[in-house]
Amino acid sequence: MYRAIRTCRGLQWPTALSHSSPRCYVTDADVDKARQYCVSQLRQSDYDSYLIRNLLPQSRRDAYDTFRAFNLELVRLPELVSNPIIGQLRMQFWRDAVNNTFAGKPPKEPIMIMLSKVISELADIAPHSSPNPIRFWLLRLINTREKYMDNRPFTSLAKLEEYAENTYSTLMYSTLAALPLSSMHMDHLASHVGKACGIVAVLRGIPFLAAPSPPVKSPGGADVGGGRNPVLLLPLDVMAETGLKEEDVYRQGPQADGFQDAVFKVATRANDHLITAREMLKNLRAGQTPGHEYEHQGEEQHIYSQTTAGDDGTVRDLRRGFSVLLESVPTGDYLTRLEAQNFDPFTVKSSWKLPWRLWRAIKTQQL
Repeated sequence: MYRAIRTCRGLQWPTALSHSSPRCYVTDADVDKARQYCVSQLRQSDYDSYLIRNLLPQSRRDAYDTFRAFNLELVRLPELVSNPIIGQLRMQFWRDAVNNTFAGKPPKEPIMIMLSKVISELADIAPHSSPNPIRFWLLRLINTREKYMDNRPFTSLAKLEEYAENTYSTLMYSTLAALPLSSMHMDHLASHVGKACGIVAVLRGIPFLAAPSPPVKSPGGADVGGGRNPVLLLPLDVMAETGLKEEDVYRQGPQADGFQDAVFKVATRANDHLITAREMLKNLRAGQTPGHEYEHQGEEQHIYSQTTAGDDGTVRDLRRGFSVLLESVPTGDYLTRLEAQNFDPFTVKSSWKLPWRLWRAIKTQQL
C-alpha cells in the first residue's frame, strides 16, 4: 500500500485546501524510483558528490541528491543537443518543471519528484518557512547554465568567479535553504567555497573540452556531424598575461607556452577562496568577526537579521551547516594533486585518499 505525499500548493504553505483545488500525488514508489535515479547519476557522473552524500545524515540526503542531480542534467545538456535552439528549449523545460513543481504539479520526472518531496518535507519540519529561496536559487542556476551553454569564454578571472558564484555557490545556497538555515555567515562561507569549486570545475574540464569530441553518428554508424569544437575556458585576461594561445593548447596540449602558468594563476585564486573560508570558520568559532564584509549582503535572498559573531546563534548555525561546506574537501584535494603535477590538468589522476579526507573533515569539523 502506497502512502501518498501531497506536494505544496503555490510558493507558500496552504492553510486550507478548498474542494476545487487541484491535487497532485507522489507515491512512495515514485519517490523510491526517483531517489535511485538521482543516486545512480551521482555515482556514475559526479563521484565526489556521491561520496559526500553517503557521509551526510539520512535526513539531508534527498535534498542534496536532488540539487546535485539537477545540476548534472544542466551541465550535460550542451553535449546532448544538436543545436542551440534545442538547448534553449530544454532549458525552458527545466524552468517550467521547477515552477510547476513549486506550484504543486510536479512532472513525472525523477528529479522533480524528488524536489516535490524536499518541498513537502520542508513544510513539515519548518511550517513557517517559505520554499521561495530554493526556487530562486534553482532558477538562477538554470539561467546561468543557459547563458554559458555555448561554452563562451570568460573575459576575466572576475567573470569566472561570478560564474562560480551563480552555479556552485548557488547549489550550496539551495542546500542551506532546504535545511532550512538562513545565516549570513554560512552564506558567506558557502560563497567562498562555491567559488573555489566552480573555478576548479573549469580546470578539471580542460582535458575534456580542449579536445574535439568524436563525430556524431547515425543509428547506422555513418558520420552525420562533426561533434563539438574544442574550447579552452581559461579567462582571457589570464591567457593574455601569460602569453597563452588557445590554438597552441589544441595542437600541443599541456606543452603549449604559458599553459601551466595560466593554470597556476587560476588555481591560485581557487585556493585563495579555500584559505579565506578556513580562516573565516576559525575566526567565527573563536567569537571574532569573519575578517571582511560579505560582498553579496543586501542582494535578493541575502537579507539577514542582525548577526553577531560568536553568539550562540552563530555557533549553532556553523554546526548545523558544516556538512554543506564539505564541497571544499574534493576541491582542495584536486588542487593538491594539480600542484603535484606542476599544474598540468591533463596528468592529474583520481584520488584514493578522498574518502578518508572527507571522513576526517567530518570528524574534526575542519575544512
